[in-house]
This record gives sequence, C-alpha cells and structure tokens, in this order.
Amino acid sequence: MNTNDNNKSAGGIGFTSALQIAFIVLKLCRVIEWPWFWVLAPTWIAIAFVIIVVIIITIGVNRR
Repeated sequence: MNTNDNNKSAGGIGFTSALQIAFIVLKLCRVIEWPWFWVLAPTWIAIAFVIIVVIIITIGVNRR
C-alpha cells in the first residue's frame, strides 16, 4: 500500500487562538482586569484583517 504525504493536515491551534485562550484564562482567573473588549481583541483583530484583505482584493479585481 502506498502512503501519500500530501494528505496530511497541519493540526494544532494557531498563534491567535492560543493568545485568545490565554487572555480568557487570565481574565477568568482575575490575573488581568482588562475589559472583555480587549480580552477578545485577538479574535476581532484577525476577523477585521481578513475583511480588509477581502475588500482590497475585491476592489483590485473590479478595477480591471
């Protein structure tokens, strides 16, 4: 039987997810007293970045 290495998945969590989990744990353990807005910042910043990239790509494609 032939094994194909091209079907491997990366697995694990990314930096943003790890940072998000760390901030939530620190907030719930009362180590940090940040507002939830900043505790959840890694998630909304990543989402905002993706949205901005999609908008820039859409504008670039529509100018052709």
